[in-house]
Amino acid sequence: MQTKIDETVALLKQAQDEYGPDLVFASSFGAEDVVLIDLISKNASGIRVVTLDTGRLPQQTYDVMDACREKYGLDIQVFFPDASEVELMVRESGLNLFYQSVKNRKHCCEIRKIHPLKRALSGAKAWITGVRREQASSRQSMAAIEDDVHFGIKKFNPLIEWREADVWEYIRANDVPYNALHDQHYPSIGCACCTRSVTVGEDPRSGRWWWEHEDGVAECGLHASPLKKT
Repeated sequence: MQTKIDETVALLKQAQDEYGPDLVFASSFGAEDVVLIDLISKNASGIRVVTLDTGRLPQQTYDVMDACREKYGLDIQVFFPDASEVELMVRESGLNLFYQSVKNRKHCCEIRKIHPLKRALSGAKAWITGVRREQASSRQSMAAIEDDVHFGIKKFNPLIEWREADVWEYIRANDVPYNALHDQHYPSIGCACCTRSVTVGEDPRSGRWWWEHEDGVAECGLHASPLKKT
């Protein structure tokens, strides 16, 4: 475990040394991301932390945001979707358009997540994520450092080789604040309307957009873009 921590810290320091103010950590405040917040605060505090507020997040996500802000003294930059884009989308397709079709759900993700992330990464030359290889089959080929072709910048995945047990061992050993929904069998947490708990044996991602897929694998687009390993 200590080896994984050391490797993660080394990668965070490398990213900070190489990109400085042009580096962004995009946090969703899930279990992986609070681990990174703790490690960044202790070892690479100059890394800028941003997050996306889609307007449909569960209260527990706001709670852990504030808990981390208080514990670590974080200056968290929150990016919201463009109000006019949301208003047009809702006017044309309704508040719950994502249940109607995959196309509508992806459109909602684009408006509420992809567009704000593009603004959050504007001017950045690299970003950090909390993705892990074991989370989904779509993430099996990801590497610790990649060229993110979609956003046109470098992408660092410091926890790529961590397993779920590693994440929780670190959280408990370091008293890291975490989303209370994890204790209610929510391994992956997004918008409240698009996230449910999972049962024993289910794929960890099966609680996301569960009505549109059978294999438990779905992405919103933040990490499904073409990637080139470095």
